[in-house]
Amino acid sequence: MTPLTATIEGVGFWSDGLPGWRDACTFATTGRLPETAPGRPSPQLLAPNERRRAPATVAVALEVALAACDAAGREPASLPSVFASSHGELAITDYMCATLADQPQAISPTRFHNSVHNAAAGYWTIGTGAMQAATAISAFDATFAQGLLEALVQIATGSEAVLLVACDGASAGPLARVSRSEGLLGGALVLSRTPRPDAPMIRVALADGGIASGPTRGPLAERHHGNAMAPMLSLFDALATGAPRVTLKAGPERILQVTIEPTPEPESAHA
Repeated sequence: MTPLTATIEGVGFWSDGLPGWRDACTFATTGRLPETAPGRPSPQLLAPNERRRAPATVAVALEVALAACDAAGREPASLPSVFASSHGELAITDYMCATLADQPQAISPTRFHNSVHNAAAGYWTIGTGAMQAATAISAFDATFAQGLLEALVQIATGSEAVLLVACDGASAGPLARVSRSEGLLGGALVLSRTPRPDAPMIRVALADGGIASGPTRGPLAERHHGNAMAPMLSLFDALATGAPRVTLKAGPERILQVTIEPTPEPESAHA
């Protein structure tokens, strides 16, 4: 596979106890946690009533998406987006299954419309007024790698910039025994085809075989290893600590080899 490249213009991050990318970087490099942290994201994109009703996975997805767009200086509505989630909202899925089994007439319409896998993408496009394409991806423990690959392919085939959002929440009920996930975790990247000063570039190649790995299982991966989206943390640990490469599981016997490079200086800088 020909390597795919992109500039990382902006990063968004939220997890239990680390409510921002700056907090995550501080923890990854010093081990310090913020003194206070909210128990749930509160994305300002939503009206107060919608903010209260939105599932936790939607809230964290919108929170990190907005943060990444702000960091990149990009208008959210201008970006095509890729939303990656291993499970969607498993707590609502558990509720739906239990209610259908015991009292199907009692299904909540609000919970029903939040049960679909592309709920976060729908809230995002409505809240931002985005008319660009929005893609929702699920690929079990290869979900983040496949989301990253999709975003990079869109850039390689003509998009100037793409928003990648990844999130998962806690599983519940019988599903927790077969689809384990703990806590709440979300990350977002604004990726573009244009180099920027002081913005890292990534070079990604799909390969057969190999083992997914990060920078010796970094601090973020250690802290949040129980979440279904933990595979993304190898890359976020590398970005936070300056590690030059990671590998991500991309499916059975497949990996994504990711190299992180400084943005090359313009030729005029050497004149």
